[in-house]
Amino acid sequence: MAQREGNLEAPTRHPLNWKDPEFYNSESLFEELERVYDLCHGCRRCNSLCAAFPTLFDLVDESSTFEVDGVAKNDYWKVVDHCYLCDLCYSTKCPYTPPHEWNIDFPHLMLRAKAMRFQEGKVKTSEKILANTDTVGKLSTIPVVVNAVNSANKVKSLRKLLDKALGVHPDAKVPAYDPKPLRKRDIGQSANVVAAPAGATKGKVAIFATCFGNYNEPDLAEDMVKVLRHNDIEVTLVDQEQCCGMPKFELGDLEAVARAKEANIPALAKMVDQGWDIMAPVPSCVLMFRQELPLMFPDDVQVQKVADAIYDPFEYLMLRHKEALLKTEFSKPLGKVAYHVACHQRVQMIGQKTKQCLELIPDTEVQAIERCSGHDGTYGVKTRSYDAAMKIAKPVVNKVKQIEADHYGSDCPMAGRFIEHGLSDGSSTSHPISLMRKAYAI
Repeated sequence: MAQREGNLEAPTRHPLNWKDPEFYNSESLFEELERVYDLCHGCRRCNSLCAAFPTLFDLVDESSTFEVDGVAKNDYWKVVDHCYLCDLCYSTKCPYTPPHEWNIDFPHLMLRAKAMRFQEGKVKTSEKILANTDTVGKLSTIPVVVNAVNSANKVKSLRKLLDKALGVHPDAKVPAYDPKPLRKRDIGQSANVVAAPAGATKGKVAIFATCFGNYNEPDLAEDMVKVLRHNDIEVTLVDQEQCCGMPKFELGDLEAVARAKEANIPALAKMVDQGWDIMAPVPSCVLMFRQELPLMFPDDVQVQKVADAIYDPFEYLMLRHKEALLKTEFSKPLGKVAYHVACHQRVQMIGQKTKQCLELIPDTEVQAIERCSGHDGTYGVKTRSYDAAMKIAKPVVNKVKQIEADHYGSDCPMAGRFIEHGLSDGSSTSHPISLMRKAYAI
């Protein structure tokens, strides 16, 4: 069979063979890095996505041979450092993903490199602390401490100390911590609601709050509760939870991801067995349960059970709308909305459900922006990547300015905050679910 130029079939993701000792073999890793870097250099279709690919191509173009064989092996890490595992190259750009014979999975190759580096003890303590979102969140929301932390993050001299201690850029906007996390709030009970199944949805939602939704922006989760209950959906919080594991995943700490899975999956699977659908306010957390954990644990039926039952909020609402169970009597128009489509939502292949849902609101125009915001977990706050993150964000920020919207925001609340930071005009981002609540006037 002749070699194909590209792949016209849907990409197929292979399980992540992270338990195999060969996964951490330096020699075979660098052989694969060289093979894939060479193929990427010959294609260059992904150049516009992030800083990883321009970094690779600059290394090649500045080498003595103008090929990958002229790049120093130690410089391969410069590419790895700029990959934040958004998955867009695999899902939207690469023509050589499996089943193509070249079998390129760039994000999981970068993950393998990160995992090997972590196993070799070459990850800084500061990066481990930043990825420990549960512990940092719990400590930072202690009464009295929370006010001190939030105040300190606004003082330039203290931010310089934070830069030295944790490598957080002095100009980066660090998320504030809420004095009253979601799990310390009483969200009440769904009154007089009889769950009405619709398609794959059961009409009962257990919210996985996520670290950000619990410690940083619990109002966002409360807005979600209000919108769901307004649509006669029974709502509760997941009985117990830890961080989904995405920050550790991006660091290459796969054993920590496994420990988070052992804490979360039994609790989530139990709720699925009790008839609950699962929902999370942050796309990265949904992606973790829907894609990455099933690829790490392909034979775990409980993991797959949760993957089949977890939803993006607007995906869920539009599935209900398809069955005429979404209330469309809105009280307030939103005008013009600049909507940033989060990368970790795009790669879930659910379509622009948020845009479709917001456009049900009368006198509302939604303009979608399909570019990376540049935030990407901790990438947008780290000193070593802050400038690159701001450069990535600039086209999105410029587009928001051009639209002259009444509201702007993203399904990823951190992306929304990063766009707000880039604008620096005193305006505030609004999460789409908060805009829904506003339109309902509830």
